[in-house]
Order: sequence, then structure tokens, then C-alpha cells
Amino acid sequence: SSNISMTSVDMGPEARSVARRSMLLRRLAWVCAVMVLLIMSLSAYLRLSKVGLGCEPWPQCYGQALRAADAAPPATDGATAAARMIHRVVASVTLLLVLVMVMTALALRPVLWPEGRLALGLLALVLFLAVLGRWTAQARLPAVTLGNLLGGIAMFALSVRLALVTARSPAPSVGRAPPIAWIWLAGLLVLAQAALGGLVSTGHAGLSCPALGACDLGAGSWQALVPWVEPPAGALPTHAGGALVHVLHRAGGLLLVAALLVLAWRARRQGQRTVAMLLVGLPALQVVLGLVLVALDLPLALVLAHNLTAALLLALLLSISVPQRNPMLLPAL
Repeated sequence: SSNISMTSVDMGPEARSVARRSMLLRRLAWVCAVMVLLIMSLSAYLRLSKVGLGCEPWPQCYGQALRAADAAPPATDGATAAARMIHRVVASVTLLLVLVMVMTALALRPVLWPEGRLALGLLALVLFLAVLGRWTAQARLPAVTLGNLLGGIAMFALSVRLALVTARSPAPSVGRAPPIAWIWLAGLLVLAQAALGGLVSTGHAGLSCPALGACDLGAGSWQALVPWVEPPAGALPTHAGGALVHVLHRAGGLLLVAALLVLAWRARRQGQRTVAMLLVGLPALQVVLGLVLVALDLPLALVLAHNLTAALLLALLLSISVPQRNPMLLPAL
């Protein structure tokens, strides 16, 4: 404690200002991360409930709401209206929060460039999602859903990265970070998996492969991978036409697990035990969720958990290259 006191006394006015701004940015970034998770959950809930996920009788009712909307505007129930209102409020507050972070990092001297670049990335993403939101409610193109899904995941990961960057210690870090090439590869695979998962959902292909070896690839089409083509009208989640994208999603999952196991092995050798455990535990959880989703006929709560786990995984990958004095990578608020 005496060393901390001496350090505080020795800090000049500029250093104290930087420390205060870093603390503010760290707290705002964690709040932003939580709010983005809430936005992602509400957005997925609104989209999936609109197409009838979890409706009765299942799966014949799937997509009936969309077909009815073609004939007449649908009536909005109380839960959907509340979710939409909360989504708009939280999204607006998040935009203001990001603007405050940008100003905190860049509007004062000295400019905090590492933090400022991340804050600007968050601003670009939140503006992109705000513009995309104008078409989201009535859009059926998979491209719109993919934009919302990937933008939300990236925004959450950047928020966590910003929180960890502002918590860096000037002391040498424990061990070296895992190879950056493997981190980039795993991060790209996470985004690719999220995109394929989004195509499975928007292409009504969630149950196209009811078992590991029960995929009718002959009925599949490469058109299912084109995000600018609307899914076939009236298609049930069991339709065989989505088998190809479903198989690709599963194959991509195996590649991702392999890359993460390599990263976990390297992190374990470098003394980062908690990071290694997370690199094994999160993909294992994601695989289990994927299998249970199909086994239980796509329950809405597990679909939301599947999306959030992907966001946590990308956030972890963006975080493990941040130099930290504590190998657990869990800085204090």
C-alpha cells in the first residue's frame, strides 16, 4: 500500500488526468458491453418470435406470422411491444455512451489514441446498426439479419477490448500473448460461424439436419449461402433445402474448435491457465448448445444463449492479446 501511495503522490497533473480518464473509459466500456448484450438479446427475440420460434403447433406454425403479415399488418402483443421499446431506449443510450467515450479519449490532451481508435470503431458500428435498424423490422433478407448479428457481436467484443486496454498495467505482463496469427484465424472463424448460424436461422434450416448423419445434401442449394436472396416462402425449419448451410455450419465449428485448442495449449504453456480454460470451455458450451438446440426443436432461450456465447468467444479472442499484469485478464472496475 505504501508503494501505491508513493506512486499517487509522484504522479503529475497530466498523469492523474490520464488515470481518471482511463478509469472512466473502463467503466463506460463495461457498461456498454452489458448494454450491447441486452440489445443483441432483444433484437434476436424480436426477430425469432416474429417468425414463430417456439410457437404451437410446432413446427407447422413456423412462418405463419410472416405469411399473415403479407395479407394484413400483424397485431403487436404486449411482450413484443415492450421488448421493442426497451430495445430502442437501450440503443439510444448506448449511442450516447459511445459518444462520451470518444470525447473522453480524443477531445482532451494528451489524446489517448489506443483507446480512441477503439471508441471510434464502436461509434462506426453503432451508427451502422442504427442505419440498418431502419430496414430491420420488415426486412426478410438474410443480409439484414447478418449485419445486425455480426455488428452486435463485434461491438460487444470491442467494448470488452476497450475495457481491458484501459486496465493495462505499466508492469511487464506475465508470459507472452498467444500467436497473433492464430488469434486472427480463430476470430475470423468465429465471425464466419456466426454468419453461417445466421444463414441457418434466416434460411429456416434449423432442423434440416435432425441428426449428425441425417442431412439430405442432394436437396441443398448453394443459393442458401447468398444473403441477398429471401428464403422460400412457407419453408419449415425441417426443409431439406437448408441442409448444405447446416452442414457447413457444423464443419466450421470443428475447424474453430481445433484452432481454439491450439490457442488454449499455447496459453497454458505460457502460464495463462484461466485463458486456456475459457478457450476450451466456451467452445465446448457452444457445441453442447448447438446439439441441444436441434434435439429440443430450437427453444428460443437456447438460441439466444447460443448467440451470446459466440459474442463472449470473440470478446475473449480480442482480449487475450492485451498485455496484462494479471494473467487472469479480469481487471477491476
